[in-house]
Amino acid sequence: MMYDAMWTGHWVWMLLIGIVVVVPVWRICLRTGLPGWLSILMLVPFVNLGLLYFIAFATWPVDAKNSENKNS
Repeated sequence: MMYDAMWTGHWVWMLLIGIVVVVPVWRICLRTGLPGWLSILMLVPFVNLGLLYFIAFATWPVDAKNSENKNS
């Protein structure tokens, strides 16, 4: 019986961590002009690092708007 409670607690904990990580990354993806579903990749080991680097070095809409204003 105790084993079942630990197993359930594990999945509740994993769901909570998933929500805490995925929701902010979803918002960041939307702000960068990327589809929000890419944030689910944050749950995949090593792929999450690739996504993080991709978002960090991608051109954000704010950057594009600033370069557009400089050219005008």
